[in-house]
Amino acid sequence: MPSTRSSAEGGEQASEGRLRRLGRWCARHFVVVIVVWLAALVALQVLDRAVGGDYSDDFALSDVQSSKGLDVLKEHDPAAGGYSSQIVVHDPQKQLTELSSQMSQTVSDLQKLPHVLSVQNPLTASGSQASGGSQQPNVGPLSTDKKTAYITIRFDEQPSLLGDGYLDGVDTSVQPLRSAGAEVEYGGQLGELARPNADDRVSELIGFGVAIVVLLTGFGSVIAAVLPLVTALISVIVGLACLGLLAAAFVFATVSPTLATMIGLGVGIDYALFLITRHRQNLMDGMDPERAAGHAAATSGRAVLVSGCTVIVALLGLWVSGVSFIGKLGIAAAVTVVSAVLGALTLVPALLGLIGRHIDRYHVRRPVAETGGGDGGRPQGTWHRYAQRVEHRPWWFLAGGVTTIVVLAIPVFSIQLGHIGDGADPTSFTDRRAYDLMTDAFGPGSNGPLTVVIDQTSVPASQRSSLQSQAQKTIGAVDGAEAVTPLTPTQDGDVLIATVYSTKSPQNADTTDLVNRLVDTTLPDAVSGTGAKGYVTGATAAQVDFRNIVASRLPLIIAVVVALAFLIILIVFRGLLVAVKAAVLNVLSIAASYGVVVAVFQWGWGGPALGVHGKVPIESYVPMMMFAIIFGLSMDYEIFLLSRVREAWLRTGNAQDAVAHALEITARVITCAALIMVSVFAAFIVSDNIVVKMLGLGLAVSVLIDATVVRLLLVPAVMTLMGPHAWWTPHWLDKVLPHIDAEGEGERR
Repeated sequence: MPSTRSSAEGGEQASEGRLRRLGRWCARHFVVVIVVWLAALVALQVLDRAVGGDYSDDFALSDVQSSKGLDVLKEHDPAAGGYSSQIVVHDPQKQLTELSSQMSQTVSDLQKLPHVLSVQNPLTASGSQASGGSQQPNVGPLSTDKKTAYITIRFDEQPSLLGDGYLDGVDTSVQPLRSAGAEVEYGGQLGELARPNADDRVSELIGFGVAIVVLLTGFGSVIAAVLPLVTALISVIVGLACLGLLAAAFVFATVSPTLATMIGLGVGIDYALFLITRHRQNLMDGMDPERAAGHAAATSGRAVLVSGCTVIVALLGLWVSGVSFIGKLGIAAAVTVVSAVLGALTLVPALLGLIGRHIDRYHVRRPVAETGGGDGGRPQGTWHRYAQRVEHRPWWFLAGGVTTIVVLAIPVFSIQLGHIGDGADPTSFTDRRAYDLMTDAFGPGSNGPLTVVIDQTSVPASQRSSLQSQAQKTIGAVDGAEAVTPLTPTQDGDVLIATVYSTKSPQNADTTDLVNRLVDTTLPDAVSGTGAKGYVTGATAAQVDFRNIVASRLPLIIAVVVALAFLIILIVFRGLLVAVKAAVLNVLSIAASYGVVVAVFQWGWGGPALGVHGKVPIESYVPMMMFAIIFGLSMDYEIFLLSRVREAWLRTGNAQDAVAHALEITARVITCAALIMVSVFAAFIVSDNIVVKMLGLGLAVSVLIDATVVRLLLVPAVMTLMGPHAWWTPHWLDKVLPHIDAEGEGERR
């Protein structure tokens, strides 16, 4: 190993020197650095407000059958091929037929709005007649008691892209109905457009409050507790402004800024904390502030750089999914990670230079930094004694950690991917109220109608009648359908259209099965023997197609992320077994966090307490996002802990004592950093967005598991059992791998 270390030294000295010089320069010229950051913050905020883009969930999967069916509709019946939403009208006191003039006026005014292709008047439209018998339920557009109806309005583009101002015209159009005493609610994408803008300030304040308590309790110093929060906040605001400017050119999902805030605050506080802790220890060891800041940048700052790049690589790995919607979520989160790394490497040293030796002037207890003394000391604190207990009984600790993770991961075997419908939203949302009205009047399937499209362009005219009869009989007998409307030809006669209503809600697994059954079996049977092609389209069908793509590509994402974990740890620490251990433990900890999310949301264990109405499926892209994010974040603690283990082992040659030493040195800062990140993520559970709740809980649980079960039970036990073999690497592989010094080992020498 000494020869390996020596061969790496020359390649590392230049970059280590650059980081050290950067830290010292920022500490010396703190006025310049702080002014530049504040000027950038103000300028980017002004630009974002002036030309920044909006966020929307508008995305299309061009190669899936639902998109092809929509294209067929647009070509042969443009009015039927647009993007539809429902406006639900309900009056508990009187029948809506008494409001026919108001309804006609509303429909006429809606028809005049920009981007509207067609509007259906529910009072004059023929009621949907279900095939297969006279006892089939009424699916609208007017309920049996005539007290509930829905206006179907079709747009030439996604309503969510039309902006909040568009709702003014819609509100004016429906005013005659509201003035007559009717309740009017917006469903579908029009309802999503009417949702209140997400406000993460409560979550941020909760996370910041807990972070202050943790830092004051863990380290005692008031200034040292405030600094990570200030730098993280500035970095996130800068990153969000940059994201807003990107949104002017590219479409990012509505959850993007919240996700970017969560990740940016979490890593921003952690990265600043690692540098400040090292800086304070340097001051305690007798360095002057400028040199201490430079040394912290060259050591812990290098670990921040490696960890930040790891998180970014993991997030960009989401493009492996082949779905731009998911890939852009990774980019959104990566933007604030970049700003967090830049803030840690420049703004943190500048503020440390400004404060000088006064960082511990105000304190609530005796200030501490890293415990156990310098590198040459013999730490014998609580964590050192704990590590020695692990050393004496490694199998017991390993069994305890694995058992805990296995128990938490059990629910993951029943995971149901899908789309969270409007029925899980708060009743304060108009789309939730529209959902409930539709369910009560027409059944749960009315909230997610499936449009069946049969393209018979290549079918001779003489055979089209028999095709229509055969298809109607086959589709009408499909299992899981509450009702099926008659197949109706378009005006040119080339396309047949019908609507299928599920017996269950759009987010129910039975509806997903119905869509897949229609696509895979029913429609091929319906058009067999002809040249026709069948499709299932509409919002619910598109969501099922999206879910199927994500489910099929999730194993690829997992394989790529696990491979990245293995390669990064192998390159950084040059230990084959250490890299295998990191990859395996990542999979175990993520499986446990998946299990908790499934139990809470899908099984309903605590969902109502979190403001979730009923049991909901796991949003299809959440596991993929969690895997990439958790992998990147877990690498933070992996790199900081293992770098200290390897450092002590290279110095002493004693593998077991190296583990004890590393725990003693890093336990306090890693524990505090993990508690802060858990609080930041968990604070987003109060969001009204169910997906944000899922991500917040999942990420909080994963960090908690990673910092406790993995770092305190599994890693010490496994490292103890492997002993010096953990750092073995074949000579030929060592020569091929690039050399990365994660904690600036050469700088310390």
